[in-house]
Amino acid sequence: MSVVALQSSHPSRTSSLALLIAVTGVVYGDIGTSPLYTLREVFAGPYGVPANHDGVLGILSLIFWSLLWVVSLKYVLFMLRADNEGEGGVMALTALARRAAAAYPRLAGLLVLLGLFGTALFYGDSMITPAISVLSAVEGLEVVLPALGHWVLPVTVVLLIGLFLIQRHGTARIGIFFGPVMVSWFCVLGALGVHGILHRPEVLEALHPWWAANFFIAHPGIGIAILGAVVLALTGAEALYADMGHFGRRPIAQAWFGLALPGLLLNYFGQGALLLADPAAARNPFYLLAPEWARLPMIGLATLATIIASQAVISGAFSLSHQAIQLGYVPRMQIQHTSSAEQGQIYIGVVNWALMVGVLLLVLGFGSSGALASAYGVAVTTTMLIDTLLVSAVMLLLWRVPRWLALPVLLGFLLVDSLFFVANVPKILQGGAFPVIAGIGLFTLMTTWKRGKENLFERLGETALSLPAFIDSVRLQPPHRVQGTAVFLAARTDVVPHALLHNLLHNQVLHERVVLLTVVVEDTPRVPEDRRFQVDGYGEGFYRVVLHFGFMEEPDIPDALRLSHLEDLDFSPMRTTYFLSRETLIPIRNIGMAYWREALFVFMQKNANSSMRYFQLPANRVIELGTQVEI
Repeated sequence: MSVVALQSSHPSRTSSLALLIAVTGVVYGDIGTSPLYTLREVFAGPYGVPANHDGVLGILSLIFWSLLWVVSLKYVLFMLRADNEGEGGVMALTALARRAAAAYPRLAGLLVLLGLFGTALFYGDSMITPAISVLSAVEGLEVVLPALGHWVLPVTVVLLIGLFLIQRHGTARIGIFFGPVMVSWFCVLGALGVHGILHRPEVLEALHPWWAANFFIAHPGIGIAILGAVVLALTGAEALYADMGHFGRRPIAQAWFGLALPGLLLNYFGQGALLLADPAAARNPFYLLAPEWARLPMIGLATLATIIASQAVISGAFSLSHQAIQLGYVPRMQIQHTSSAEQGQIYIGVVNWALMVGVLLLVLGFGSSGALASAYGVAVTTTMLIDTLLVSAVMLLLWRVPRWLALPVLLGFLLVDSLFFVANVPKILQGGAFPVIAGIGLFTLMTTWKRGKENLFERLGETALSLPAFIDSVRLQPPHRVQGTAVFLAARTDVVPHALLHNLLHNQVLHERVVLLTVVVEDTPRVPEDRRFQVDGYGEGFYRVVLHFGFMEEPDIPDALRLSHLEDLDFSPMRTTYFLSRETLIPIRNIGMAYWREALFVFMQKNANSSMRYFQLPANRVIELGTQVEI
């Protein structure tokens, strides 16, 4: 090989390694910390599984085959191919499914509702993950230093408050440590697992699926319910799909099969070997697997790993909120960019503080990771089931895969997801109602906002004047024209914005160039610049401009208007004035939605971020004109 070839390949290998380290730090934090509590919940929790030979091998076999089927096959090898132009996650998948079912309006509406409910449940999961992860790590103090057991809750609360306080400052600086820490974590998991397996190698018999089937035969009383504990080993699988837009399909798959999966399996089997040798270790098999001298350092490493896992979930909540805002399912909120180099690093204060309150309430209310485990799994399994239903629509309607090939695969995913879901339903009465209630509440907010915007759109359309009729009237009775360009934001492209009518009525003038601007957010992540700008001229100085953005983009109207390149239009900052309509909403009974939902929509409308800030309009060039609307 030539020197030139060596020089060109070295940076590629270096960048690929750095990318794999970054993937490990961001994507696998949640599922990587599951060994802290999964087997403890099975054998020392409410399920009462005996830590004998058959019980240990049966549970390990269930965990092994669940990781292969749900994570490796469904998410890594299948779901990662259901990308929305490179983006993943339940919101991106919902947009893709809506596009797939465009020819079937009722089905498309149902798929959107499923996607919104999955999104709402993600926020519930975003509260439970930091609570159970950090709490389970700090609980190692009870094993190493029992006298400090009463400090577990205070230390956990302080760590979590500190985690949420640093969010507004961004995580770019500390983020470079995430990857190396998590790589070290998985290596330590694997090393501890090998240490345990070498003492009891017969634990490897659990690789045979017969032991999983035998468990159900030998424990008919527990039955499918044990899957409610096994699913704890799968929490975080959705992150593989949600983070696809940041890293791509191949690095996520390589990091899973090359490091995360081997580390997890070795550790689970190592814990199982420990239980075969000492069933009393079920009280905390993770920490007791480590040599006594290593347990205190393990608490520190586990705490760092769980904080990283929590950070990934919080960042995911910010990204999901941004997508939901762009697609019109959530009121506009102030978004702060925490990095000048990375567009995806954002901070949303409302989401951050709401998550912090929820996490602290969970920690203080449940008091232990064992109690929290009873609430964990309901949101995760429901989201997994929703992912399967959405991707089924994409596979059958958009990809048009032959049914004889698609149905067996999809039914297999649906069967396994349904079993995990059914197993977690009893948890609703054991504390699992929290993520369900939170999900229903957020689902109500999102659907109320979407329906309220549609009702407002219809009410404004009832009194709107058609654009051709208005231009004809201007041509017949021309008003006084002033220099400059007036940009009127309008939701519809076929009628005159209320702000334009009010301006003409009160000021008795029109600008020499009048632009009726509509912003359209597509169900694709990004829109190329050559398709961003669309313009039509109507004569008499009137123009219709449509700007297209993707749901991952920031709608910067002044910047987008510079793409016009039309001699007739001048969007220079000092010659352009932006006119916005500000609606004062009045809820009326027997119109549109239920009265309480109308009042809720009015409240959200009042507290939503302004259009001026959302569209990044210059404050000194904006005029707002108000109108009252009954809804």
